[in-house]
Amino acid sequence: MTQLKGNGMDAAHERKEDSEIVIINTCGFIDNAKQESIDTILRFADAKHDGKVEKVYVTGCLSQRYRDELMQEIPEVDAWFGTMELPLLLKKLNADYKHELLGERVLTTSSHFAFLKISEGCDRPCSFCAIPLMRGGHVSKPIEQLVLEAENLAKNGTKELILIAQDSTYYGLDLYGKRVLAQLLERLSDVKGIEWIRLHYAFPSGFPLDVLDVMQAKNNICNYLDIPLQSGSTAVLKSMRRGITREKTEKLIEKMREKVPGITLRTTLIAGYPGETPEDHQETLKFVEAMKFDRLGVFTYSHEEQTHAYGLEDDVKEEEKERRASEIMQLQEDISFEKNQEMVGNTKKILIDRMEGGHYIGRTAADSPEVDNEVLIDASKHFLRIGDFCNAKILKAEAFDLYAEPV
Repeated sequence: MTQLKGNGMDAAHERKEDSEIVIINTCGFIDNAKQESIDTILRFADAKHDGKVEKVYVTGCLSQRYRDELMQEIPEVDAWFGTMELPLLLKKLNADYKHELLGERVLTTSSHFAFLKISEGCDRPCSFCAIPLMRGGHVSKPIEQLVLEAENLAKNGTKELILIAQDSTYYGLDLYGKRVLAQLLERLSDVKGIEWIRLHYAFPSGFPLDVLDVMQAKNNICNYLDIPLQSGSTAVLKSMRRGITREKTEKLIEKMREKVPGITLRTTLIAGYPGETPEDHQETLKFVEAMKFDRLGVFTYSHEEQTHAYGLEDDVKEEEKERRASEIMQLQEDISFEKNQEMVGNTKKILIDRMEGGHYIGRTAADSPEVDNEVLIDASKHFLRIGDFCNAKILKAEAFDLYAEPV
């Protein structure tokens, strides 16, 4: 969008079916995301057929992975572009790639927070994952480029940076010959105007512990870590090619909590991986119960072509996958309820994200947008501004929501 605007074009992030040109950015990671992408393409193909849209272009992961098949099935699309073909897409639109716009961005989220992608692609051999097929090997963005992007975001009102990558802990190995995520965090923490920095998608095997030292030392780096662990069964982890055991994972979590007291740990698990027995599932439940993660999400296993796991029999029925996922989430709901009850009566710094249903909806430093807990403040009794911080006292707690009032 920044490149298009830099070429004098009117570009907006919306789903209207009356635009002259529509560019659909797709995901090809798991079944649900692929289906959503395909449904969107078909909707705009119909709009083009009806004369509402002139041109339809598709880019992103789905286009990278299934271009040949999709070209045959949906001929209404004018051109398909892969994940690394932005210059080709711009050329198709008679636009020039402007290097002077490096570090500039048009946000599609609220301006007070922004996702900052620190690298692209992944070198990990995880058996279930198709990301390397679509995104290629790990490529880090230079520290200077990321600092420039953060400074530009801060000038435009961004207060929270959410660092993302396919594997954030691998950051810098390709550019600097060593992992330098800790140094990146230090540099970003010095950007004026950035009050919160949070880290997502940390790979557990070989986790760089110096990241925790920086987290502990810097006030504007949230004591928060998203570390997808995928399973609590060593046998399943081995088949997943994760390079770690349950025992080593538990020791890592213990070290994290020791170095950063009160750290919020979010994880993600996969239910119904090929060969996952009822006993393996019970191991994962015991693992969740023992670790008491602050935040947790579950995906049911998606059997992806060309991955290593695709050679295994997808032997857990969909109903059983859903049952196992539900069982894990029920356990997590109980854990989350207990942890939230402990917050009642405490005063927390809250970032206000939006207004909805008569409430201001905000988050604590322990919560990432869209995936974690939310704080609700009665809008009929208080006036707050979207994108501002406030201190609020927690009055009541449910499993995934807190109710508060400003103090």
